[in-house]
Amino acid sequence: MPQGKVTSLDVARLAGVSQSAVSRVFTPGASVSKKMADKVRDAAAQLGYRPNVLARSLITGKSRIIGLVVAYLDNPFYSDAVEKLSAALQKRGYHLLVFLAGNSDADVNQVLEDLMDYQVDGIITASINLSGELTRRCAQEGIPVVLFNRSINGSGLSAVTSQNRLGGAEVAEFLLAGGHRRIAHISGWQGSSTGVDRLHGFREALATAGRSLHALDDGMYRRDTASDVARRMMETADPPDAIFVGNDHMALAVMDTLRFDLGLRVPEDVSIVGYDDVAMASWSSYRLTTVRQSVNAMIHATVDTILGEIEADEQPGVLTEIEGPLIVRASARIPEGWGG
Repeated sequence: MPQGKVTSLDVARLAGVSQSAVSRVFTPGASVSKKMADKVRDAAAQLGYRPNVLARSLITGKSRIIGLVVAYLDNPFYSDAVEKLSAALQKRGYHLLVFLAGNSDADVNQVLEDLMDYQVDGIITASINLSGELTRRCAQEGIPVVLFNRSINGSGLSAVTSQNRLGGAEVAEFLLAGGHRRIAHISGWQGSSTGVDRLHGFREALATAGRSLHALDDGMYRRDTASDVARRMMETADPPDAIFVGNDHMALAVMDTLRFDLGLRVPEDVSIVGYDDVAMASWSSYRLTTVRQSVNAMIHATVDTILGEIEADEQPGVLTEIEGPLIVRASARIPEGWGG
């Protein structure tokens, strides 16, 4: 047994292969036969060898780390997405480094500086906004950036979102078909493309039918804010009979407020529709009607996009929109004969 630190040369000697063969076995995605891989891994196990990933990154210039910047994880849509994103990247030989940041420029600036210090190969952002200066910095450093569940017009960055305008329009058509007359919207944060697009699609579909929003307020993607907005809407002299809420995280809070604080029945007194289709939406205590964001399809597209820009020098600036169906449950009046 070698004394001191075991090297790849020690493994190569014991396995009877070249040092480059050892390197290929421990390089994700490298071409190597099963027989060769088994021989090298057996020798490595006998010697207690582990490859030095940091040293390899210095040689190759690739860390095989993708940085994820996210504003919050209390929304179950994002916690689920992060888990799936990490698993999908690992299958492709990459690892995810997660940083939390607020939506202020100072917070995002600091986090991106930290990510650059870690020599990440690419950056995925979720639920945050990037300034033009940060976009230029990343481009100068040669670090691809892909936006997840948000887009920024004119940024030149690739983005993967759901078809938010179409989803908003589908909700409007569903509520109109259900005979609702006073249709309100508690939007997602209007500083985000996601919140803006869902509102625009919803409003445009109402306008096409000759209708307008009965009430509108920004829920800021926060449960407490959405609850307060819903309470104010329902305590007016002419409350809405249906509310489209900008995401499930807020919609579930709105349902709780209406039922337990205001003593209202859902959907008999007011219909509620959300957006995302998080796991809790299907729970028997909610049975929330909602637009499904196809997380698996969005993750697949995001991974393909970021690795395409890293490994194949594909050009950025591609917007991928994933269609998601309206999932009809019990929180909103179901139109007679509704078939979607």
